[in-house]
Amino acid sequence: MYTICIVEDEKSLSDLIKMYLEKEGYTVIQLFNGHDAIEYVKEKCHLWILDIMLGDDISGYDIIKKIREKDKNIPVIFTSARDQDIDKIIGLEMGSDDYLAKPFSTKELVLRVNRLINRIYGEKEPEKQLYYENYIIDLNKRIVKENDKEIKLTTLEFDILVMFLNNKNITFSREEILKKIWGEDYFGSDRAVDDLIRRLRKKMTKLNISTIYGYGYRLS
Repeated sequence: MYTICIVEDEKSLSDLIKMYLEKEGYTVIQLFNGHDAIEYVKEKCHLWILDIMLGDDISGYDIIKKIREKDKNIPVIFTSARDQDIDKIIGLEMGSDDYLAKPFSTKELVLRVNRLINRIYGEKEPEKQLYYENYIIDLNKRIVKENDKEIKLTTLEFDILVMFLNNKNITFSREEILKKIWGEDYFGSDRAVDDLIRRLRKKMTKLNISTIYGYGYRLS
């Protein structure tokens, strides 16, 4: 059982992240200010999720310094609503392993947590691949290849591809796709589905994704 420490002063966001991580089987510790986080550094934790800007006079940068003093290998994910290029560069220089700009998809955060946990602590998943036309889809590495050439997909593009491949000839409404790919907490327009499908079709021209007008999509 791995323990994840969330340092986030926005309680509703912290609670949402906690809910998703617990569904994955993690033990989650919630910390809402920098002082409590500094105190907790001495406790057992396998991965930290740090908001850079907190409500007190201690920032995520201060916390990662303390974490790195204790252990240089504990994975750290930074989150921030500020200028992402500046924060990302500073965070990487200070030893963070990943960075997510707010607002972010909770599902993507969980995916990145899983990747880091597997990479750092050496959990190995059984090799699993899916096939469609000339495409080979590696589920563990999240890589798609066509004739040994890799096709670069975003996280959401890969997720929706796998959803369709595991449910061939099943029609999904736009609302169902939003819930499966973006998560229950997404409240944006369903036009995001159309845009995602358009990008996926452009990158993988052999995918036979049919548009069910006024409803959704189906892969056959």
